Amino acid sequence: MYEAPYPPYDLQDKNGYETLGKHWPAILTNLVGHINQLVDDITVGFDKTRANDGSSDPAAQLKIDEGKEIISKAIRLKYRMESDQELEKIPEDGEFYVEEYNSELERLAQLGKNRWFVVPWLFAEFRLIRSFFKQTTHWVDFDPFREQKVEAFRNSAAAVYQVATMMHDMECEKDRLVEPARLLVVFKEMLQMCLWGNATDLAFLINLAPSDIEQFQKVERDAQEARKEFILRNDEELVWEHINSLEPQAGLVPRCDLVLDNAGFELFTDLVFADSLVTHTPYFSKVVFHPKLFPWFVSDVTPADFYRTIQSLSSPTFFNGTTTTAESAHYLRNMVERWERYFKEGVFCLSTELDDGYEKTQFWTGPWPYWYMEDKANKLWRSLSESSLVIIKSGSYVGCYRLTGDVKWPVSTPFATALGPLAGSFPLLSLRTNKSDIVAGVPQDVAVRLDEKDKRWRINGKYALISFMPKGRVNKGRY
Repeated sequence: MYEAPYPPYDLQDKNGYETLGKHWPAILTNLVGHINQLVDDITVGFDKTRANDGSSDPAAQLKIDEGKEIISKAIRLKYRMESDQELEKIPEDGEFYVEEYNSELERLAQLGKNRWFVVPWLFAEFRLIRSFFKQTTHWVDFDPFREQKVEAFRNSAAAVYQVATMMHDMECEKDRLVEPARLLVVFKEMLQMCLWGNATDLAFLINLAPSDIEQFQKVERDAQEARKEFILRNDEELVWEHINSLEPQAGLVPRCDLVLDNAGFELFTDLVFADSLVTHTPYFSKVVFHPKLFPWFVSDVTPADFYRTIQSLSSPTFFNGTTTTAESAHYLRNMVERWERYFKEGVFCLSTELDDGYEKTQFWTGPWPYWYMEDKANKLWRSLSESSLVIIKSGSYVGCYRLTGDVKWPVSTPFATALGPLAGSFPLLSLRTNKSDIVAGVPQDVAVRLDEKDKRWRINGKYALISFMPKGRVNKGRY
């Protein structure tokens, strides 16, 4: 199997201690507080029932006990993390890839790399948290990050209404979009909106106030223009060149596959970008959205998140209390009704709804870099190889470390090289805001200048990469 020519990052590298010492403990502390509040609420109801009629509810008691056990396990995990103890094996919890995760942990143990301070980032993710819930009766489908995702999205109301108004204005100019130059301008605007939506990652924004998050969600054209200098690699023209070259193929629907990252506002911008591709360009007839199958690292999109987002946008009360115009509310309603129609017609769909969709979707929470996709998830790989364009959203943690591997690539490493064997498998567009140390495809002199100007440029979410790799054997030096 392919081995990268450079070693992996661990939590002692550059910004790892900030994640280990600040972000992850905060995530676990919030999880403990949330579960504790729910257990308290259940206990109050349980005690009232027993006081009123003397009866007890065994199911409620079991849920209370299981909730307390989850809290205990999370506190223990936080302690083990902060005291640099060994990573524990994943218990046989009925989820997929347990054996694969544990086999890799055994290999890391043999190398002396299975403690929290030295383990490769790819295996320091919170797969273990899933087992805390999976091994219960009453919490098995519980998403411990749901309330955070919902509340963050509710706080995005101003940006949501603004985007809806932008899409309405685009509809009014639809006749002009037949002009190639005008269509390219709109495509770039929508692409950048989708890109910067990735900045709103709850694992990254865990301690920011709603007003701070709003700054990441500015979508007006002036804001996008101001951000252009922060796009360190910009393959917009290459992507557009590829899209313009698409030709009908017998038996294949011109399709875009979008591998989702964060729920909330980013998912909303993903839907808007998908809408613009099928509504305002002649190149795509279908968009397939790829979620994670279970809650993963705070804000990653699950199927439940996906459907709930549509329902929330359809609800006249979800953004209740937010000041907006009747026109903007109307524009949002019209846009979401179009999306609902697209779902009914099969223009939009979730990957889990397709043949072998559940099996294919498992790979996105597997323990491997994406360059092993052909070997480890061949059905998924073959499906994506038939796609007209595969867009992978990533920022920090899961997406980034899987797309280009958990590898200390020199920053000037060509994007095609960092993709490993995945390069050329399908036309791939990576949209990423920088929130982790791994960077590839950036000129060395640019990195040197940024190191002098802003030591946190790799992780603060202010900088971004638009990276494209076409399908087939091509001149990788160009990419």
